[in-house]
Amino acid sequence: MKKFRLFTPGPCAVPEEVLIEMARPFHHHRTDWFKGYMKQATEKLQQVLCTRHEVIIITGSGTAAAEAGIVGCNPPGSKLLTIEGGKFGERWGEIAQQFGINVVRHKIEWGTAPTAEMVADFLKKDPAITAVMVVHSETSTATACDLQAIGKVTRAAGKLLLADCITSAGALPLKPDEWGVDVAITGAQKSLMLPPGLGFLAISDRAWQVIENNKSQHAYYLNLIQARKSAKENDTPFTPAHLLVRGLVKALDILLEEGIENVWRRVAAMAAATRAAGEAIGLKVFSKSPSDSVTALCPPAGITVKDLRNELEKRYGIESAGGQDQLKGKIFRLGHMGYIDEMDTLLAIGALEQCLYKLGHKFELGAGVTAAQKIFAERL
Repeated sequence: MKKFRLFTPGPCAVPEEVLIEMARPFHHHRTDWFKGYMKQATEKLQQVLCTRHEVIIITGSGTAAAEAGIVGCNPPGSKLLTIEGGKFGERWGEIAQQFGINVVRHKIEWGTAPTAEMVADFLKKDPAITAVMVVHSETSTATACDLQAIGKVTRAAGKLLLADCITSAGALPLKPDEWGVDVAITGAQKSLMLPPGLGFLAISDRAWQVIENNKSQHAYYLNLIQARKSAKENDTPFTPAHLLVRGLVKALDILLEEGIENVWRRVAAMAAATRAAGEAIGLKVFSKSPSDSVTALCPPAGITVKDLRNELEKRYGIESAGGQDQLKGKIFRLGHMGYIDEMDTLLAIGALEQCLYKLGHKFELGAGVTAAQKIFAERL
């Protein structure tokens, strides 16, 4: 017997009660039944995201939500700065270019984080910049930035701040209102413990002013003006993924019952334990500014990422993620989001040790698990 264990940084494991909730008989989406779920989902998202900003629910992935925010917040005459330190940072610059937005795409070394000083320097040199987009937690490199410090800089300069919080919301501390984040974007299949199919935007009043005054550049399906109009009636402009919304309410209840600050503490402990375990058995942590939602480790010499990932899945049913683009074959990634707790993490570390040992890596068997247990004993 072998159980399947999902440790990828999205899609993430979904609680059984959420899956069961979505399997129940359902009604049509243009009914008070669905509107009730939308109302609950929106209110509970505000609590989980620690915001009073209006939250818009989009049928589509986090990329759909990001595209809606990028296009809506950058009307003709605007200028967007994107800081790109990974696959997803690059994606936001590509979207802006595709829609003809005037964009400055600043690339940084993968595995390093954008900084407040970097953003401040750009804004000082180019006052024409009207909005900045950064990735809070760059999934492809397992790297997190100091979003609070960046928000302080953009707010002081009077610029909009759009943040990809797809693998930070519900995992890392995030306070959009306090930090000056005008558009916080996330998706269902990460820390919010759902299958893929929903995207979310928490949008400030400042950003809404720009969006509402943007009369000439909007997507059709991902039109935030239309989405906001429908949301005021707890509805959507087009057919929603209504069973996902139903499951979302249940998933948010689970997070709120634990308490969002407790979730942040648990995720941080699992990440710290995984990093400590990796270092204890001779694996290098890739990122210079590690994210707590996902850890990227470099395999030891002589063992390929492909062989290690295959062994983890074949022997223990553990599905991990590899690197993307320039990091393909150089790192493997283990997620700490979704329906995962500290015992799941210890299991994954033990399995990793077993696989590395079988593949010929020389280390003290059990050193990783011991290092992880010490972290949990101290933090939880």
